Amino acid sequence: METVKIAEVTRGNLVESIHRGAVAVVNTKGKLLASAGDPGYLTYFRSAAKPIQAIPVVESGASRHFGLNLQEIALMTGSHSGEAQHTETARSILRKIGLGVEYLQCGAHDPLYKPSRDALLAQGLKPSSLHNTCSGKHAGMLTLARYRELSLEDYFRPEHPIQQEMLKTVAEMAGLVTEQIPAGIDGCGVPVFGLPLEKMASAYARISAPGDNDLTVARKEACLLIKEAMTTHPFMVGGTDRFDTDLLKTCQGKLIAKFGAEGVYCVGVPEKGWGIAVKVEDGNLRALPSITLAVLEQLGLLTVEEKEKLSGYGQRRLTNHRGDLIGEIRAVVSLK
Repeated sequence: METVKIAEVTRGNLVESIHRGAVAVVNTKGKLLASAGDPGYLTYFRSAAKPIQAIPVVESGASRHFGLNLQEIALMTGSHSGEAQHTETARSILRKIGLGVEYLQCGAHDPLYKPSRDALLAQGLKPSSLHNTCSGKHAGMLTLARYRELSLEDYFRPEHPIQQEMLKTVAEMAGLVTEQIPAGIDGCGVPVFGLPLEKMASAYARISAPGDNDLTVARKEACLLIKEAMTTHPFMVGGTDRFDTDLLKTCQGKLIAKFGAEGVYCVGVPEKGWGIAVKVEDGNLRALPSITLAVLEQLGLLTVEEKEKLSGYGQRRLTNHRGDLIGEIRAVVSLK
């Protein structure tokens, strides 16, 4: 699996570190349009799979049955920062399906958003599973399990029908069969799926432009609703000062986008019917926004105004503890 240099980290005039990786750009038919490194690079989808995993919750009628709104659907696609609006939205989903917080099996960790962490400490409180960055996804899985009248305590296990449905949906959207997808366990306890980058990109092309492919009417409608949720409620996808949120907000419906752990980033381009997948080989996230923006710019997908608004995520300035400028993180990816 060939990788190429896609980012550099400088200190003074010297390139101190490099990040290698791969990029794939495809259309809704799965045709490769552009790439850097090996577009068949096999890695885990991680949290970039969340918009795809939300499809069964919407497509089945479960979200409509329980009266979930667009904000709640957006949270299912997100890796949120554990801010008050996020935890209250996750709690709202659970309330609508008649379950308590104890049913969430994602585990608890401190909020990613520092003021939320500080607020918990000030009150002498410990974080709950609501603060987990994946609580929206898990609430969505519980919604589907509740709707299908399946067992709730073990919904996260690979053999559970809910997880089998998630696997099947990811495979269908990527143009694969389930047997072609290696599985592991994600940080939140549910299965995570291994796909070639070009197949991740294909899934994003299909969810962002469902009218361009052979999806069922129910799935097309689900994809359109998920796209609307993510683009109208970008805060639910990430949070304050998060790249996912700022990219979605800046591009105002032109893109759907989602980060994944270990250096994965996926973008769907509805108007073009394109999907984009990025992988930083060493899993480091520090250059991922810069690389993603460079890819979008090379594809002609950002206006001058959009690039200006997102410039803080582009060529990142590095400072030391005194505040002195000492280097930068810059993308050097080149699409072919």
